[in-house]
Amino acid sequence: MQALRDRGWTVQACGQGTYPAPIQDALRRTRSALRQFPDLIAARGGELVTIDAKDRMPSTHSNRYAISATAVNAGLLFTATHAPTPLYYVLGDMRVLTPAEVLHYTVHALRHRSGAYHLVSTRWAHSFDQVFGQAATQVV
Repeated sequence: MQALRDRGWTVQACGQGTYPAPIQDALRRTRSALRQFPDLIAARGGELVTIDAKDRMPSTHSNRYAISATAVNAGLLFTATHAPTPLYYVLGDMRVLTPAEVLHYTVHALRHRSGAYHLVSTRWAHSFDQVFGQAATQVV
């Protein structure tokens, strides 16, 4: 949240993390797309975006992110039903991908042996600054 605020965005938490514990627990036991609702909504000027924080760091030996297939499917559904509001995955190393990019870059790629994850190369991710702008610098 702070990284977005540093770039002039107004940010609000939303989604599963904002619900009381009994609701979060119930959501964990369901296949509802509400489970995959974005974590943040942000606006700057007339621009509105949603962010799903993914704390998966890239693999130290494969340079890939593991993003659940369920999250990608829910993300595609979210962007289709809430267009033109984009959804961005912000990964643990502050790099950024969209659900469509994850799917595109992994269609013909090696899948996790369980099929539960899309394994996408870190080289495809965008820098946080490229997507959300540079942090404001303070003049001293």
